[in-house]
Amino acid sequence: MDRTLYEWFAASVAAHGDDLALEVGEEQLTYRRLGELVDRLAGELLAAHGTVPGRVGLLAERSVLGYAGYLAVQRLGATVVPLNPSFPAARNTAIARAGELDLVLAEGGDGQELPVPVLALTRPSDAADSAPVPQLPPYEGDVDSVAYILFTSGSTGAPKGVPIRHRNVSAYLRHVVPRYEMGPGSRVSQTFDLTFDLSVFDMFAAWGSGAALVVPGRADLMAPTRFVAAKELTHWFSVPSVVSVARRLRSLAAGRMPSLRWSLFCGEPLTLQQAKAWRRAAPGSRIENLYGPTELTISCTEFRLPADSADWPRPANGTVPIGTLYPGLEQVIIDADGRPCDDGELCVRGPQRFPGYLDPANNAGRFVAYEDGGRARDFDGAGPVPGALWYRTGDRVARQGGHLVHLGRLDQQVKVRGYRVELGEIEAALRELPGVRDALVVAVPGADGESDLEAVCTGAAAEPQELLAALRLRLPAYMVPRGISRYEELPLNANGKVDRKSVTAEVAAQYA
Repeated sequence: MDRTLYEWFAASVAAHGDDLALEVGEEQLTYRRLGELVDRLAGELLAAHGTVPGRVGLLAERSVLGYAGYLAVQRLGATVVPLNPSFPAARNTAIARAGELDLVLAEGGDGQELPVPVLALTRPSDAADSAPVPQLPPYEGDVDSVAYILFTSGSTGAPKGVPIRHRNVSAYLRHVVPRYEMGPGSRVSQTFDLTFDLSVFDMFAAWGSGAALVVPGRADLMAPTRFVAAKELTHWFSVPSVVSVARRLRSLAAGRMPSLRWSLFCGEPLTLQQAKAWRRAAPGSRIENLYGPTELTISCTEFRLPADSADWPRPANGTVPIGTLYPGLEQVIIDADGRPCDDGELCVRGPQRFPGYLDPANNAGRFVAYEDGGRARDFDGAGPVPGALWYRTGDRVARQGGHLVHLGRLDQQVKVRGYRVELGEIEAALRELPGVRDALVVAVPGADGESDLEAVCTGAAAEPQELLAALRLRLPAYMVPRGISRYEELPLNANGKVDRKSVTAEVAAQYA
């Protein structure tokens, strides 16, 4: 049965009131204590607004108040719209306007000027904390209402609002909670900022099962083995870039994470090298690679690496497959003409598919109608998005060995001198060279108008000319980059993913 996010949490409060729900630094809150704090903040929010709000912005870090504020909005049956304190004020202002927020909960007031009322999110005083919990109106959540709205980068330069319904998240939680054996006694990491949809797994797979959410600080992400061991975590979830950072700092010593039972990675390709390094540090943990755009509710495919690394697949691009779709979801892979194929754009429909963008103008071209043996037809964007339509992910996949392999975004397959080139294949070849820790290949405009390839790599590798010479022994000439730059580490964006756009801009500027 579908439940709202608050109902998932409230069930654990009722069943596991004395169990640990949240640990941030040295502070620990049981489910009962967290539930009381949530009710107090919900009461303050209700009093400040005068009535139950529709959409509430949450400008907060990964803190006790941030999590309690998120749940307080859910307690009132409102929609939460996370904002990031590290984002420029102009971006948060644009989101507040596009999201038509009623008000913003801001931890400590935050200081950003926003075009809507701001309510400071503060801890109750000792006196208030000991007072009776305020009476709130009966909870009237609706599984068909919007639980949260996240804003992703838009091709027009304006952020796109992605509303996710409670029903979408409930379908997701019904699958992942039992799959990863979550429940009382589980200790789950929380590495993602609240503006990143993967944080919803951390929070509600934990709180929906009676597990404890354990929050690392920024420094802890540089040394995850130390944090996992010190906090005796059972479940880890992060972007693969965390593995690369830990490898660079030599903090992935063998056997350092004996408590881990599950290690999950999502948000960008997981390389076989990253998986191997993590497996060495957490030999008792099962590793799964997940995939999914925000529009399909957190993640929608899974691939579990076999226990014996000799049985691991070896795709040409050196990444772990993204596997198969979750139960209840359907897929179709289409070519540029909209016809079914085994190597093309992944399209998905089912209970986790979002209802359409906040601005309906963004729906055009993002959904298709498709029938077996036929040709996909683009949705024109007029009116509500029918539930039977397939969402076009913009990701290129191929069927290999019964699983899907992610081949990058459609715009990461480039033409060089007439040849079709997979950037991931060159990156994999670079990563196999001695001393190369990570690699990224980008296409930049050449002087003759054609695309030229440039690579960047990290690690104690040989000189660029030696690396290029080694690549010439492995790859056709048209796949060998024009040059290789060394980076101390690959730049990451606000969500911890490798910032490919930033690297492309930097490299292109060198040859402008």
